Amino acid sequence: MSEPWKSLPAALADDVSACWSSVFPDGVPEWLAVISEPDIAEAVARSVFLRQTLQRHPDCMREVFARRPMTEPTTEAWLTERWASYLDSVQAEPDLHSALRRFRREVQFRIIWRDLMGWADLSETMLATSAFADVCIDGALNWLYNKACDEFGTPWGKDPITGEDTPQRMVVLGMGKLGGRELNVSSDIDLIFAFSSNGETQGGRRALDNQQFFIRLGQRLIQALDQITADGFVFRVDMRLRPYGQSGALALSFAALETYYQDQGRDWERYAMVKARVVAGDQRAGAVLIESLRPFVYRKYIDFSAFESLRNMKAMIGREVRRKGLEDNIKLGSGGIREIEFVVQAFQLIRGGRDRELQQRELLNILKELEELELLPSPVVNELREAYVFLRNIEHALQGVEDKQTQTLPDNPLCQARIARIMGFEDWSACESALASHRERVALHFANIIATEDEEGEGDAAVDDGWFELWLSEMDEPAAIEWLAEQGYENPEGSYRLLAALHNGRTVQTMQTQGRKRLNQFMPLLLSALTEVENASETLERVLLLVEAILRRTAYMVLLVENPNALTQLVGLCSESPWIAKLLADTPLLLDELLNAESLYSPPAKEALQDDLRQQMLRIPYEDLEEQMESLRHFKKAHTLRVAASEIKGTLPLMKVSDYLTWIAEVVLDHVVDVAFSNLVSRHGRPQRSDGTACDT
Repeated sequence: MSEPWKSLPAALADDVSACWSSVFPDGVPEWLAVISEPDIAEAVARSVFLRQTLQRHPDCMREVFARRPMTEPTTEAWLTERWASYLDSVQAEPDLHSALRRFRREVQFRIIWRDLMGWADLSETMLATSAFADVCIDGALNWLYNKACDEFGTPWGKDPITGEDTPQRMVVLGMGKLGGRELNVSSDIDLIFAFSSNGETQGGRRALDNQQFFIRLGQRLIQALDQITADGFVFRVDMRLRPYGQSGALALSFAALETYYQDQGRDWERYAMVKARVVAGDQRAGAVLIESLRPFVYRKYIDFSAFESLRNMKAMIGREVRRKGLEDNIKLGSGGIREIEFVVQAFQLIRGGRDRELQQRELLNILKELEELELLPSPVVNELREAYVFLRNIEHALQGVEDKQTQTLPDNPLCQARIARIMGFEDWSACESALASHRERVALHFANIIATEDEEGEGDAAVDDGWFELWLSEMDEPAAIEWLAEQGYENPEGSYRLLAALHNGRTVQTMQTQGRKRLNQFMPLLLSALTEVENASETLERVLLLVEAILRRTAYMVLLVENPNALTQLVGLCSESPWIAKLLADTPLLLDELLNAESLYSPPAKEALQDDLRQQMLRIPYEDLEEQMESLRHFKKAHTLRVAASEIKGTLPLMKVSDYLTWIAEVVLDHVVDVAFSNLVSRHGRPQRSDGTACDT
């Protein structure tokens, strides 16, 4: 008798030797002979799931190996074609349930085999698993929708694009890793159900409200995927990310979803919506929904208000790890997968509104963009990328061993030997050491991105308590004026009156709690920073124009609180120039320019200006003329601010100022002419010369 397990480590060899005859009582069957016996032994050693599937379902596995060689990748096209063959036998709902589960057995076996044997890389495994979920959800939904229409009639409502009455179909949003096409080999799926508009069914025995129709359809879809039968299940379905969570309606109209996220959407829901994708149902209508929710996820400005929510989430992660003892959990523990996701999505939430390249779902793609946008240094990006690939591979190894949803490192020596073998290590000690190294680096970068209040240490302690007492009206007027005079304000009485008018004004008094908290944190920092300039009172009067402009947009205050250097630049520039103070008050979005002192005081030459504008315009759809004009206006103001700041700072000679302003005008004018010409050509066609040749701009 051959012993194909001889090359395995001792523990795994003994395990395979003990089970070989029960898995293959009559020897390795001919249909499996397309794979070498050592490879079969490796698969049996690495995964109990693969072993049991071969043992319990030999007839099914015979067809699996006959249908497509295991050496071929698992593609979306093949999955769609294969599902169609299963669907041929479906006549009733129980048939659908059975077909889905048999389909899962085949596909799950294939995906786990290729992954654990190292025949597929991480990208293939994630894409194949996500595509498999898409095919199952969409396939089940289509069959159930047709059946529901036969029973209740077809739901009708307003088309989200044309506004005409049309039949309505469900839109299924995939969240989390499913939305990002990064699904685990054994994972639940987070879904949200939606439909275009309210209305009623037509053609049934009696009219049914659209929402009730789609709630019933959603319940049947969940049952088709989630219910455990004799054939097992397909996916565990989690609906808790929908508006109002478990207490909310199972399906909501587009209008209801938009209203909820606009009025009640919370910060963690922005975080979740970053990866939202239409995975099944009406793709055309779903695209409209995704676009309508984009402003909720991505702010137009650099959104430093996200720091607060991200800091809170970071603290929550730390508490959860400590409370549940999750240090052995490679997803939730320190330096785990969730911390990498946190780092990436922090940049998406903060900068995604301005840097559209970040409005993607796939984490590895976004890491590349963070490097190209110089938001993270290349060494950090490389370490996060390598750690993510390693952690996701070991996560798939943990789950593929028994087809169970787990991210906890094993304490069983045999299971440890399996994981080490899958990951390409000689033993568990070497694997554990490599894992620890990756996690240490991730934890370091995670800690560096956003510090919690405890980690920040002194925080507001750097600002004298007197500034807080002054702003919060805890000083009486004489004491406040005396304090301002002692701190170097040349007109303490006038400064006090300005501050009192702002503090007691209707706008401040009616601010919401969060906005008021941000203002109370910002103003003492500002008042303290003003003592660094000679004309503190005069500068205060100028800066308060900006403060009043952003009272309803306090995210800008967070930007200045989180970036002390930006606050220093603001105070310095407003001290020197009332024109800059007014420009910033009129266009607070320009505060973003204060974040990088190097670029602020180094305006680019004409070639760099042209390249900068070209890059910005590439992010905007050609047909969105309004957004192009808005971007041009911001481009002109931002670069004019840089020229003015450079003149004040002395980094740009006076004789060169007019050159730089001229270049800005020329670059903007050139682009406007191109846009205007292209717009006219699209409407009226290209003009021609008398000889019939086309005219250019």
